[in-house]
Amino acid sequence: MARLLSVNVGLPRDVAWQGRTVHTGIWKAPIEGRRRVRQLNIDGDGQGDTAGHGGEQRAVYVYQDASYRYWQGHMGRSNLVPGQFGENFTVEGLADTDVCIGDRYRIGSALFEVTQPRVTCYRLGIRMQEPDMAALLVKHGRPGFYFRVIEEGDVGAGDEIIQVARGPESMSVAEINALLYLPPHPRDGLERALRIPALSRGWRHSFEALLGQNAPAGNAGLGPAAGPPPAWRGFRPFRVERKIVETNDVTSLVLEPADGHAGAAALPGQFVIIRFGPPDTAAMTRSYSLSSRADAASYRLSIKREPHGIASTYVADQLRPGDVVQLGAPRGSFTLRQDTQPVVLLSAGIGVTPVLAMLHALAAEASQQDVWWLHGARNRREHAFAVEVRELLTRLPHHHSHVCYSRPDPGDRLEIDFDRVGHLDAALLRQLDLPGDADFYLCGPGPFMSDLTSGLRASGVAPDRIHTELFGAGPSLTPGIATSTKKMSPHRPAGAAGPGPMVSFARSGLNVRWAPSYASLLELAEACDIPVRWSCRTGVCHNCESGLIAGDVSYQPDPLDAPADGNVLICCARPHSDIVIDL
Repeated sequence: MARLLSVNVGLPRDVAWQGRTVHTGIWKAPIEGRRRVRQLNIDGDGQGDTAGHGGEQRAVYVYQDASYRYWQGHMGRSNLVPGQFGENFTVEGLADTDVCIGDRYRIGSALFEVTQPRVTCYRLGIRMQEPDMAALLVKHGRPGFYFRVIEEGDVGAGDEIIQVARGPESMSVAEINALLYLPPHPRDGLERALRIPALSRGWRHSFEALLGQNAPAGNAGLGPAAGPPPAWRGFRPFRVERKIVETNDVTSLVLEPADGHAGAAALPGQFVIIRFGPPDTAAMTRSYSLSSRADAASYRLSIKREPHGIASTYVADQLRPGDVVQLGAPRGSFTLRQDTQPVVLLSAGIGVTPVLAMLHALAAEASQQDVWWLHGARNRREHAFAVEVRELLTRLPHHHSHVCYSRPDPGDRLEIDFDRVGHLDAALLRQLDLPGDADFYLCGPGPFMSDLTSGLRASGVAPDRIHTELFGAGPSLTPGIATSTKKMSPHRPAGAAGPGPMVSFARSGLNVRWAPSYASLLELAEACDIPVRWSCRTGVCHNCESGLIAGDVSYQPDPLDAPADGNVLICCARPHSDIVIDL
């Protein structure tokens, strides 16, 4: 018989940890007597990180006494007390392998429904004084689970836990947890999970993404599918062979290897990481898409000058032909598919660069495919590559083009320079006779991407036919958790620089020396307020038993077991050498 052994509550507190302050509600302690359970939490309880914990679907966290006994044996710990794992209910019974999503239980006068497994964050490691604790819970399959409160009521230690309903599909907490974290993410399992009404919104979002991308392996709900491995690790010197002014605010660099060794051909749509800067100053690291076909001889990058942009201003005003920069190998999975389906290339502003590389590839092959070029710019002055695109399109026997100017100048010519006044948006897509079976490649600002992606899906385009690349840092994306609205401004961590390898966050523009006070790359990123997409692809790194962090990873050192490419997971362990992360 299942029984409630302890009711544990605690309000959030600020904890000094590794030279910084962490706001957390992980400290829970047993209470005596009965306590009222309400829709969002228990009286006297609170959550410090409401993006990952709390809310209606995560009101009460449940952990089992059997798991306590397991960890005591596994870790050799005899000092674990109820509430140690941050749970509100310590229970006898209710194993993760037995409890199903959607199950309902009566405890005292309250009624509860199971909504999701717990997603464990690094704060548990602080509470347990075990940095790898979050990953260990995943590896050992003991996450615990959350309750939603169906009927508010009073509960107390000793109450019997009575099951009153079984969840549809009968998918256990352990099964749902493995479905997200461990390959191969079977399609029938994802479809079953999405038929469970009680499944929380965050987990539903992750499963929908996995199902839409139809990924055979990897956690597609948390990061794009992996591309090919990079041709070389770390950085190599490249010389600026030419510098081309494309428009008043876009400058192209043609780069050639400076070390006597050939480069590597890139797939159309891939990007590179570049490290540069004036002498005797801290190097800047950025990621830019290649804007033309890239063979082993040279690469072209096209960079827009941004207001107050230090790197783009340096490129436009100070970088000179003959200067040497450091370049990472081409990488990324936003690449042109090799098939015979129609191709639709959609871009806005400087988001044109990766799809322009795709157009170059199609033109070089004189492709017989139906190719659509759809682009949005402000006006002809800011319309980069207009002449180049027109010339490339003439090489394609089945091409279509539609260009939108949102703010045309008086001299801009309708039906010559552009085709429509306004934005390239979902409403326009509905007017154009676009082939529904095409592959759609989208790149541009966030609102542009969101609007067009939603419009295409609403028009019946299959999700696996929509390929996207977002310019700029992406939002935080944590497994099974809805996106947080917290605003972040990346910065260097407080305190003196560490003595370790250089960790470069390309999109945030930070180069930070590793300090031994950080237990993981995830902690360093959070100390810099960098939005991090994180999860476990294989649960843990087999070398260090640490969790894995997801993002546009540009380079990762040995001995990590996840493949090094443009959009994969890196180990949360300490870096062994310089590393670049596209965040």
